[in-house]
Amino acid sequence: MARQDDRNQPIHVVHAHNMDGYNEPNSVSTFTGDILITQGTMKLTGEVAKIWTAKDDTTVDHIIVTGTPQKRPHIEQIDDNGNLMTGDADQLYYDNVNSIAILTGHAVVHQQNKGDAHGAKLTYNTNTGYMVGESGNEGPVTMTFLPKQKPLPPPKNAKQGAPAKPAPGTSKPASSSSSPTTPAPASSAPSKG
Repeated sequence: MARQDDRNQPIHVVHAHNMDGYNEPNSVSTFTGDILITQGTMKLTGEVAKIWTAKDDTTVDHIIVTGTPQKRPHIEQIDDNGNLMTGDADQLYYDNVNSIAILTGHAVVHQQNKGDAHGAKLTYNTNTGYMVGESGNEGPVTMTFLPKQKPLPPPKNAKQGAPAKPAPGTSKPASSSSSPTTPAPASSAPSKG
């Protein structure tokens, strides 16, 4: 299950080198240079971000993040179970109204403890975790599904919480002292009577 409450959090442009625009209804603001945008646990990074506001108010309608081959647009989010989802692509479109991230161009999404998806276009619902992949001309969509991690069984012939018995024919482990344990001498102080 993806993160349910991130969409109800404010969107912050935490870092950018430059900004061009204003916070008005039906407007576009452009942020450039080492962009970091957050909304709850979700983070968007890249080199250029364009933020469109809604027609009727100043809420964010959608964001488009682009980058360079060296710094591709990136999204990450921690789901309700504490697992990290990350995604990288040539372009990242985030629909804030519907909580949809569309990764286009050599897209990769990794879901911790679940697996990976690769494709020309991956559409990821940040509320539900539902994903759709398209191949385009970059080759087929591929996915890797990870098996459920099972706890390791305890060693054979060992009781939990008790030290293992040595195998027959082996000697007992050496103690820290080679002499038998003797009681500590009584105090030499005279007793008061």
